[in-house]
Amino acid sequence: MTLIDLANPSRFLALAGRILPWLVAVTVFVLAIGLYQSATAPDDYQQGATVKIMFIHVPNAWLSMFVWGVMSIAALGTLVWRHPLADVAAKTAVPIGAAFTFLALLTGSLWGRPMWGTYWQWDARLTSVLVLFLMYLGLMALWRAVEDPSRAARAAAVLTLVGSINIPIIKFSVNWWNTLHQPASVLRMGGSTLDRAFLIPLLVMAIGFTLLFLTLHIAAMRNEILRRRVRTLQMLQASKSAA
Repeated sequence: MTLIDLANPSRFLALAGRILPWLVAVTVFVLAIGLYQSATAPDDYQQGATVKIMFIHVPNAWLSMFVWGVMSIAALGTLVWRHPLADVAAKTAVPIGAAFTFLALLTGSLWGRPMWGTYWQWDARLTSVLVLFLMYLGLMALWRAVEDPSRAARAAAVLTLVGSINIPIIKFSVNWWNTLHQPASVLRMGGSTLDRAFLIPLLVMAIGFTLLFLTLHIAAMRNEILRRRVRTLQMLQASKSAA
C-alpha cells in the first residue's frame, strides 16, 4: 500500500484498525525494556542518580522537534499536494508535540536544579525550546478559534512552516551561543561520547517514545476522521431539518 492509497480516509481507518493493537503491544514492550534498563543503569560518577532523568528528558526533547518536523511535512501536504489526510495529521500531532515539549522542559528543569543550581535560565537552548512550546499552544488555539476546517488547516500550515525556523535554532543553539546546556553528546560528528551503559538504555527509550508517538498519532488521526464524519452527518441532518 502506497501513501497515495492512504489518501483515502476509509483505507486509512481500515489500516489503523489492523496495526494499532500490534503497535500498542510493541510500544509497551520496548518502553518496559527501556525503563528496566534505565532503572538498573549505574549512577554517573559526577551526577550520581540524577543522571537517570536523562532517559526521560532526552527522548522527550528529541520528540518535541521530531513532531514539529512531521507537522511541517503535513503542512506541505496541505498547501502543496492537498493530501486529504495532511491537515488531519498536522492537527492531531499538535497536542502530542506540546506534551513532549512540556515534559522536556519539566524534566530539564528538574535535572538542571542539582546540576546548574537553578531550575531555569534564559539561555539560548532553554528559551528556544520554550518558544517551541508556546508555538504548539498557539497552533492549538488557532485550530480551536477557526471554525472552518479548511481555513484553519491553511493558516496552521503556514504558521507551522514559519515556526520550523526554530528547529535548527534549538538544535545548534549550544554551538552558536554560550549556554548552560551541554553540547550534543549522542548525535554528533565523531560518534557518541556516552558510555554504552547509558547510551543503550537511552536509545531504547528513544525508540519506545517514538513508537508511543506513532501509536498516539495514528489513534488520534482515526478519532479525528470519525469526528469529522459525525460532524458532516450532523450538518446534513440539520440542513434537511431546516429544508
